[in-house]
Amino acid sequence: MSGLDVERIRKDFPVLSRELPGGRPLIYLDSGNSSQKPVQVIEAMREHLTMHYSNVGRAHHALGAESTEAYEDARDKVAAFVGAPSRDEVIFTKNASEAINLVAYAFGNPLNTDERFRLAPGDEIVITEMEHHSNIVPWQFAAQRSGATLRWFGVTDEGRLDLSNLDELVNERTKIVAFAHQSNVLGTVNSISPILARARQVGALVLLDSSQAVPHKKVDVAELGVDFIAFTGHKMVGPSGIGVLWGKSELLNAMPPFLGGGEMIEAVWMDHSTYAPLPHKFEAGTPPIVEAVGLGAAVDYLSEIGMPEIKAWEQHLTGYALEALQEISGLQVIGPRTLVARGGTVSFTLKTSGGMDIHPHDVGQVLDDVFGIAVRVGHHCARPLHLRFGIPATTRASLYLYNTTDEIDALVRGLRHVQKVFE
Repeated sequence: MSGLDVERIRKDFPVLSRELPGGRPLIYLDSGNSSQKPVQVIEAMREHLTMHYSNVGRAHHALGAESTEAYEDARDKVAAFVGAPSRDEVIFTKNASEAINLVAYAFGNPLNTDERFRLAPGDEIVITEMEHHSNIVPWQFAAQRSGATLRWFGVTDEGRLDLSNLDELVNERTKIVAFAHQSNVLGTVNSISPILARARQVGALVLLDSSQAVPHKKVDVAELGVDFIAFTGHKMVGPSGIGVLWGKSELLNAMPPFLGGGEMIEAVWMDHSTYAPLPHKFEAGTPPIVEAVGLGAAVDYLSEIGMPEIKAWEQHLTGYALEALQEISGLQVIGPRTLVARGGTVSFTLKTSGGMDIHPHDVGQVLDDVFGIAVRVGHHCARPLHLRFGIPATTRASLYLYNTTDEIDALVRGLRHVQKVFE
């Protein structure tokens, strides 16, 4: 177990002390959807907005200099947090979805003459059946624009990627393999090395959707060895409206701009333009300035606590939750049921003692109304994965550094109550 002082950490998050109507204490088990924010992040954003705010990279006055410095300082913090060799490889976006779209836009774009990004009929894109829609739909767009073929890895009954056809699926026609670092539904932490090794053999690029990984463990892009990772601020105690694309500078330099406008240009004529160097080539217009400052504060907060300590605490919580939930008759965990290569996201279905299915929407409603327990219900922006398991939806409890075993016990009591309600 980690040595985290969880009670002290909880005091940093004002909302966790809130009572809901009827005197119900809030039990927040939905951090995989969006995490709560510590006062350190809230205050950093408030301070910048009230005392230092100005547009960045444009104004030649004191506020402009302070705001630009704070914005770029946040980039430095993010680069260090993920082990980026260069700060210029960190591109600020509005979320992970935009970061993935940015890369997908480069493929088959007529402005891009680099062979690595050529996409035409006969070429292939490979994803997986467990992806968030954010890592499915952009590649569907790319395939539709170019005539390329979209292919995917299946998922085993245990919630792992089925790599049995790896060599057939990732082949000489493959241009990019894009897959989740950690599943937002199953909690599965995917094995990167075999897919990366095969991609390198055939000359394909590799993108990781690390939205569910970066908030929960140490992620080092140099150690990963992939070409791109995407993640988002709001899942890592930072604000919404800010995301990150990290990419190797050689590849980013070869890619055309995603959006056109102010700040991403070097010079503009009426008939053509030249573009600013990295990272600004991909940051058109006024960026999310205060949100970047908040993300920098979130990085400071997580770094001070320590990502190894956060991971260890979440592993303890996850083991406790898996054991407790699987003692509920009629509850089925969808995904890995051990701690091997899995994170703190636990999705499940629930039946009554008589075997009647209880819809996840009903589960979530009763948990919230009676116990103040916030979970997510539905297909969690991963409908193909639910179709694979033959279920319309699941209930998902997702754990983070501020959760406790007492809250898991409350969830178990709440689920038993739900079963009684629908008997």
